[in-house]
Amino acid sequence: MIHAAASVVASIPSPSVSYWDLGPLRIHFYALCIIAGIIAAVLLTNRRLTKRGAEPWVVIDISLLAVPLAIIGARIFHVVTHPGFYFGEGKDPWAVFYIWEGGIAIFGALLGGAVGAWLGCRWTGIRFWSFADALAPGLLLAQAIGRFGNWFNQELYGVPTDLPWGLEIDYPNAAWPIGLPEGTLFHPTFLYESLWNLLGVVVLLWAGRKLRLQWGRLFGLYLIWYCAGRVVWESIRIDPSEVILGLRTNVWAAILGVVVGLVIIVVQKRRHTGGEPSVYVPGRQWQPDGVVQSQNTEDFVDVSAPPASDVPEETATSAVPTK
Repeated sequence: MIHAAASVVASIPSPSVSYWDLGPLRIHFYALCIIAGIIAAVLLTNRRLTKRGAEPWVVIDISLLAVPLAIIGARIFHVVTHPGFYFGEGKDPWAVFYIWEGGIAIFGALLGGAVGAWLGCRWTGIRFWSFADALAPGLLLAQAIGRFGNWFNQELYGVPTDLPWGLEIDYPNAAWPIGLPEGTLFHPTFLYESLWNLLGVVVLLWAGRKLRLQWGRLFGLYLIWYCAGRVVWESIRIDPSEVILGLRTNVWAAILGVVVGLVIIVVQKRRHTGGEPSVYVPGRQWQPDGVVQSQNTEDFVDVSAPPASDVPEETATSAVPTK
């Protein structure tokens, strides 16, 4: 390991506070980052869905189920992969419910959120894979914003470094590695992941427009992009974690995520050769009163009907109702 002395000037400082106290209420900046990420994802997903003809803000109806189940899944995954924090001699097993004390995992959030999104899509009539594709860039954006919560909490940083962008951590710190001197700098893994995710937003938006990835294939690309980066960042983190066959549990989860993303792309490409006819399942389409559906789909291919210019004149004339 390489570590930096306190004399190093160029570095990234950590915030001195991580919460506000408003009377009896304590507001954690970590929670604000998570909320800001959720709002950003909802706004971007709403824009992408409505461009394809979905009812405006139907994403909120889906989020009412997806977000709570994502939080529950995130907590369950954290507890399962960190059992020593909650079970054993001197531990309080009831602490598994104290989510306000911290401890959530993105991979659990993805699993729980997927279940909630599937239920929400059945409720609203939206195709699950259409929603997943619309959500993918917003999900990366939310994760990029949410990672700054780790910066405020001074947690989940990487191994020591002497690079100019090393992260300053207050000393003493509960997660400070034993034996390292005060002034040691660490890899800012929160920043690495945030920048990677922001770049991924650009890549996914480009791929959705240019490559016409539908039927869940854009979401598959999201899994590959996010999890490939997570393998790297997770490998240099030094926070406690269960290790299986020499790798942290989150590294294994990230590898599995890459594999699942590849499977989704391959399977969906074989099952669906054309574009999605609608973001709605048959019989559940939503149409605003007095509005004719546009043929301009920009990001997506609409094969539900040919453009009017492609319809033979006699057919078009016969389709006009007589009074």
